[in-house]
Amino acid sequence: MSTIRPRERQAIIQSLRAGVTPRVGLERIQVGRVNEVNALITDLDNISNGGSAFRIVIGDFGAGKSFFLQLIRYIALKKGLVTVNADLSPDRRLYSRTGQTRNLFRELTANMSTRAQPDGNAVLSVVEKFVGEQQRIAQEQGKDPEQIIKQSLNSLSEMVDGYDFANVVAAYWRAYNLGDENLKNAAVRYLRGEYTLRSDARRDLGVHAIIEDHNVYDHLKLWARFVRLAGYQGLLVNLDEMANVYKLSNSRSRNACYEQILHMLNNCLQGSVEGIGFLLGGTPDFMYDDQRGVFSYDALKTRLAENSFAKIAGVTDYSATVLPLNNLSPEDIYVLLQRIRLVFCPDDETRLLTNDALKAFLLHCSQNIGEAYFRTPRNTIKSFVDLLSVLDQNPALKWETLIGSIKIEREVDGETLTTLKDSSDEAGSSDGDDDELASFKL
Repeated sequence: MSTIRPRERQAIIQSLRAGVTPRVGLERIQVGRVNEVNALITDLDNISNGGSAFRIVIGDFGAGKSFFLQLIRYIALKKGLVTVNADLSPDRRLYSRTGQTRNLFRELTANMSTRAQPDGNAVLSVVEKFVGEQQRIAQEQGKDPEQIIKQSLNSLSEMVDGYDFANVVAAYWRAYNLGDENLKNAAVRYLRGEYTLRSDARRDLGVHAIIEDHNVYDHLKLWARFVRLAGYQGLLVNLDEMANVYKLSNSRSRNACYEQILHMLNNCLQGSVEGIGFLLGGTPDFMYDDQRGVFSYDALKTRLAENSFAKIAGVTDYSATVLPLNNLSPEDIYVLLQRIRLVFCPDDETRLLTNDALKAFLLHCSQNIGEAYFRTPRNTIKSFVDLLSVLDQNPALKWETLIGSIKIEREVDGETLTTLKDSSDEAGSSDGDDDELASFKL
């Protein structure tokens, strides 16, 4: 593993202790999910080739959905895509009439990221990359840059609100060329969806339409085409916390959101859009509940039904639109803890906990949490980082006194014997061989 910077290390540790997904350093702690990751990489390649993709990732709370979505976002940036991401909430919805959908668009554009600017706020850099490239072409051809920009944006005019979108980008060029900060700020405000009155946008930019609840999806498609014109491979839209749709008490509002999901799904799977992908993260209730979930909407239920042949065979169809996150194996959890330990102690990996201590910790989790310790590993990871923190701050403490009664399996004359080691025992009171976890059955 490459040398980790202190800032990155601290960000990873703080995120894990809080039970949230780190925004940096994901590759340092990623384990398992090989088939799922490969399936999404295929989707990213399809987007890069001018296609589209739509996936719904399903997993329990704490199963790693958010981490998985952020990992795919990280890979997408490496592949030259632009990404936007947001969590749904009561104030951010897929469909509304009172501004919540526009709020979602604002959050998406605020989190717009590129490989060169992975932490968001990349709207300006995307526009400037496009304008800079058109300026270079204009200089080579001896033409007016604004004319070249309008020619390049002609393909947007066939799309909903594409004419106004193109005019705003052209206005940004004029502001950039003339040093007009007010016009430049007005163009960026429009592109981020910050105008709430059409009259204000018409006064500042001469456009007739603004981003509103009913046309957010249309503007996402505009952005998908625009980023490709700017030299990027496409646009990936990450929407997490889809359970907030399931939680809507009003059935009409819920069904309106499902109708929007159906619209996006049909467009992507029928090839009606290009260079865009949607990755949604939700819980099993959001998907499978027949009363309030996606499966309560018949048109989606028939399209997203599980592959019956895969179900009979007991395997996962990784090409299906709905992608359930399989459980991490105990081996995966063990490797994950090793990687977290290396992030925590990059200079001396086993300074706080040996490999035997990791195995004892997993046994402790298995006994106290049950099979959920690998099905929903968030609490296990959080507890592990807490343990490392306590040991780091208190060098005199021994891990044996913190973990509790440790189940020990060891080989004796070819047979596996199981004993319990009580944490109250004095360290070193038993034979050295007896203290070792001679065979931890992962």
